[in-house]
Amino acid sequence: MLITQSLRTRYVNLAANIVQKTGKLEVGITLIELMVAVSVSAIITSIALPNLNSFIVQLRVDNEIYRLGRLLRVARNHAINTGSHVIVCPLQNGICTTEWHNPLSVFIDINADKIFNPNSGDLVVATKAKIKNGDQLIYAKNRTKITYQATGHLFGLANGTFRYCPKNFAKKSRALVVSGSGRFYSSADNDKDGIDETRSNKEITCQ
Repeated sequence: MLITQSLRTRYVNLAANIVQKTGKLEVGITLIELMVAVSVSAIITSIALPNLNSFIVQLRVDNEIYRLGRLLRVARNHAINTGSHVIVCPLQNGICTTEWHNPLSVFIDINADKIFNPNSGDLVVATKAKIKNGDQLIYAKNRTKITYQATGHLFGLANGTFRYCPKNFAKKSRALVVSGSGRFYSSADNDKDGIDETRSNKEITCQ
């Protein structure tokens, strides 16, 4: 701001001198003045750009966490309303995999065989697009699925944590912690150090 004001004052003084000497105002700038202006613009851009990139990444992470949470709500509600097992997972040829960065599907598992088989009456009720290339989405330790029971509770293991880690911005990582009841909560920066933690104060990382 001070640099910009200094340049403005310089231009005003220069114009005043021209008018005083020639009696008229000549519009234009010298090569040196142009170089100074370009340099100032470059400095301002170099300062602002990293902050802008960080802001964009934060928006992307928050959006992915929100969309993932919405997907889990859909799955839990369908399990309760239909009285069937409902699975959330990355499907590949009807089989759930650990590739959580790929598109995710929510499907009603009619016969509870843990695979998606349309011929058995299984039905996809919601999907989520794959995440940005280079980012990571991990669920627990190599788990392939979340299964909701008719009660809304999780089937099998008691709980698990989704961790979303954007490429080159590890401190922007966030998480969704899913409890045995089927409910979940989002991580937050509890100690105000710029890094999200779970309610047990464990920092979010994909390492």
